[in-house]
Amino acid sequence: MRTHGYLAVATVAAVVVACGDEGGAPMGAVPWRLDRTLLEQGRGIPFCEKVTADVEAFLSRWDGTEPPSDDYGGTVVVGTIGEIADGMNGFVSSDYSASQHQSFVNGMTLLHYDAELNPVPYLAESWEVNDAKTEIVFHLRDDVFWHDGVRTDAYDVAFTYRRATDPRTGFPNSTFWTYYDRGENGVEVVDSFTVRVRMQPHAEFMDPWRTTTIMPRHLLEDVPPEELKQHPYGSVCPVGNGPFVFIDHRQDASWTFQANPAFPEGLGGRPYLDRYVYRVIPEQTTLLSEVLTGNIDIYLAPRPDQAQRVIDAPNLELLAYPWRSYVYVGWNSRRPQLADARVRRAITRATNREEIVQAILQGYGRVANTSVPPFHWAYDPEIGREELSYDPDAARRSLAEAGWVDRDGDGVRENAEGLPLSITLKYNQGNQQRQDIAEIMQSQLAQVGIEARPQVVEWATLLNQLSDPAQRDFDGVVIAWIVEFKLDDTDLFHSSKYDAPYGYSGTRNPVLDRYLDTLPLIADREDAIPVWRAYQEALLEEQPYTFFYFPDRLDAVNRRIEGVTMDARGEWLSIREWRIPPERRIRRASAAAGVH
Repeated sequence: MRTHGYLAVATVAAVVVACGDEGGAPMGAVPWRLDRTLLEQGRGIPFCEKVTADVEAFLSRWDGTEPPSDDYGGTVVVGTIGEIADGMNGFVSSDYSASQHQSFVNGMTLLHYDAELNPVPYLAESWEVNDAKTEIVFHLRDDVFWHDGVRTDAYDVAFTYRRATDPRTGFPNSTFWTYYDRGENGVEVVDSFTVRVRMQPHAEFMDPWRTTTIMPRHLLEDVPPEELKQHPYGSVCPVGNGPFVFIDHRQDASWTFQANPAFPEGLGGRPYLDRYVYRVIPEQTTLLSEVLTGNIDIYLAPRPDQAQRVIDAPNLELLAYPWRSYVYVGWNSRRPQLADARVRRAITRATNREEIVQAILQGYGRVANTSVPPFHWAYDPEIGREELSYDPDAARRSLAEAGWVDRDGDGVRENAEGLPLSITLKYNQGNQQRQDIAEIMQSQLAQVGIEARPQVVEWATLLNQLSDPAQRDFDGVVIAWIVEFKLDDTDLFHSSKYDAPYGYSGTRNPVLDRYLDTLPLIADREDAIPVWRAYQEALLEEQPYTFFYFPDRLDAVNRRIEGVTMDARGEWLSIREWRIPPERRIRRASAAAGVH
């Protein structure tokens, strides 16, 4: 934890606690300026007009003041290709950037992981687990406030838990709670800062609390669970309790946040930065140009073929580290062309993944055959190596056995009913790697009689097409999946998740179901490894996805920023520590970027 002499905030916290839920004036507070852009958010929406006025009123108590020293100040601009889908609404968002902003920027989770992946306190200052592993009691900090001045308490945690476990909400990661008791009996408010949750004994039971953002009961408890996804809280007027306050959102352009002057001193106090801007630039060549010229400070996930340009730039540092994701082509088995596992396996064998991966990743990653990534203790690089090796002749035989033959001589196979083996391959706008995969697959699959048609789709639209059970408007999709440290594929492949948000593939396989039901209950890793192997072998047979690769994560960071730590836990995990020395601060012409 850093120390910086920001004693006035500790004084503020003490006054706030003494004055009840609304918090007191910052007696003796160090200077701080309030960005009044916030007042423009949500005009004409009653909910937003009320909450933004409350946020402005609370934060105006620091209006006209300045930070405690020259260490504080400046703006960091992060650029990436996609919107923060569903914004700060932790109940419904399925987007990685959204989860990161909810956990580290605008909101808070009960705990974080340290560098050794051990849980450490955050909103919860401590916890106890009973000997039977059936209860966790969390003790919350009493100095955390929502940005509208209302104290964060155990009732917020209980509310978050009840909504996240209510199927009407549509919480995407529902398997977080498979072995937790749901409903009113699953959670108990012991007192205002103590909450008890109940569960069955199971493996890695703390992990959900690392990534589930606590949500404000006083703002959302009257919203019916089924209406939370459409509520303006998410992307128009979110109210968090984290180190940065939401200021502005310009759809498909930017998000702006400002330092929270009331963030607890015990958690480091006010962040060093004045402002943080997330810019959406849906083209990676433009992103590279922007980071090279200093118009953005951080370019998230540059392509491997751009890595050398970053390395060669004197103002930039390339961060490269093992990542907890894989890139794959997901198949919609609801489509008649893709309903047979033999067809899906044939597509994988007709695709030269090793060649594609070497061309795309340029050494920053490795071929994937299943969903178990290299950082996981059950990873075995030999699983699937032979069974899924590139073999177009084997692919042709499998397609013929499945009844797909070129019956009219046009080069595209048809089934007995005359349906051509023609599929679309969707990918998101601005992602050159995924476009390359789709286009190379188009060429390689044509050699075995499959017509594949690449189709680009805007990111938020694509997510909706995949996750909305009423749509599932795709044949194949080139996309990535970021796994949790608690690896569980239930949401992806279990039959019970056929109509759930992540049930893209429509997999219904009782063998997979049996393994997916068993694995979370095996706490001992030595006992679990053979079951993980059997599960992966069953996954090879089912082939709901063509797994492509486990990439290393690359990030380009301007050297003027200090305190940046990025690893498998996420890019924003140290944002409270990001700092720009006074002599390195700059003024940009862009209105979105502001003054730094």
